[in-house]
Amino acid sequence: MNASPLGLAAYARITANYWAFTITDGAIRMLVVLYFHQLGYSALEIALLFLFYEFFGIVTNLTGGWVAARLGLNTTLVSGTLLQIAALLLLTVPDAWLSVAYVMFAQALSGIAKDLNKMSAKSGVKLVAGDVEGRLFRWVAWLTGSKNALKGLGFFVGAALLYTVGFRGALVALAALLVLSLSLAALGLPRGLGRVAGKPKFTQMFANSPAINVLSAARFFLFGARDVWFVVALPVFLTATLDWNHLQVGGFLALWIIGYGIVQAAVPTLIARRGLDPTGLTARVWALVLMLIPVGIVIGLETGLDPGLVLIFGLGLFGVVFAVNSAVHSFLILDYADSDRVAMKVGFYYMANAGGRLIGTVLSGWIFMTHGITGCLLASTAFVFAAWMLSSLLPRGTVRPLGPEGTSDHSRR
Repeated sequence: MNASPLGLAAYARITANYWAFTITDGAIRMLVVLYFHQLGYSALEIALLFLFYEFFGIVTNLTGGWVAARLGLNTTLVSGTLLQIAALLLLTVPDAWLSVAYVMFAQALSGIAKDLNKMSAKSGVKLVAGDVEGRLFRWVAWLTGSKNALKGLGFFVGAALLYTVGFRGALVALAALLVLSLSLAALGLPRGLGRVAGKPKFTQMFANSPAINVLSAARFFLFGARDVWFVVALPVFLTATLDWNHLQVGGFLALWIIGYGIVQAAVPTLIARRGLDPTGLTARVWALVLMLIPVGIVIGLETGLDPGLVLIFGLGLFGVVFAVNSAVHSFLILDYADSDRVAMKVGFYYMANAGGRLIGTVLSGWIFMTHGITGCLLASTAFVFAAWMLSSLLPRGTVRPLGPEGTSDHSRR
């Protein structure tokens, strides 16, 4: 792929659909939390509503990459968007139908949709970027960073729609946004984008290079390190211990995600050195920097400093460095993956990502109950340490895929 026949126009279509999807993904989460709390659901019941959302992320990433390799990325991207529309409309039924099991099913569809869309979008970038030095890193960083910023915006959109047009009106508005994005963006992509010649076997999902396996394991621990304090422990601590109201908690979390996304999009500018792309060494250096931050927060909390200020500034710094780590990882998986089977490799990698989020979410509640916010931050440190150790096994140069089976050469650029 020395020159892409698709280029910027196809990238714009992929990005536009991903943006619209991401806004609905953030909005539906906020809608479910606020509305079902209003209906009298307990905190545990609300948490259970998202259990299948996370679990099916693992399943979808594993199978979605294989399906994309057989049918094409445009098929999985359109399917993911249609499933999200269905998940939104399923929740428009009368309140009497909205049992825990019913909403868990709708959220399972939303989780499948989210990971189909994410895998398709990020794999598609690999295929349309071409072989221009630095372009892939810039494009994937912008796609990922803007996605995270818009997910934070989606929190505000969901709350605003709930306040202005109500729960069901909000769901219909979000579904209409996806219908528009699907017709203007996703359907304009060429058929068979990313489809592999022949019929790849499902077992080939696991036939990865050592670099991809190591990077996937590092990604598991990296995202576990974030969600072990972010998902449950932090909002509960801010509410129960610091007496923040729901608006303050929601605003802080949304601003954290938006800021994280902005930094992620700017990573190529922030860390570019002589125009060279990141390598495994880059991943290891930034993991080491990240590991020091939760330790510093714990020290600040244990020495009697104002806990609110320590968490705001400490977790803000964590977000900046975490964004750099995530952007570097997102580039490396595309750089390591051969173009012929990129969807399968990216699907395997994001399966590990979803697994880290799931274990982090579970541990966040359990460790907070037993050891408080300090225990969660120490667990985060241990997770980042594992990611740092694994990163030391990555090639110090980038991996140039050579053949259709993904054989590769580890070399310095």
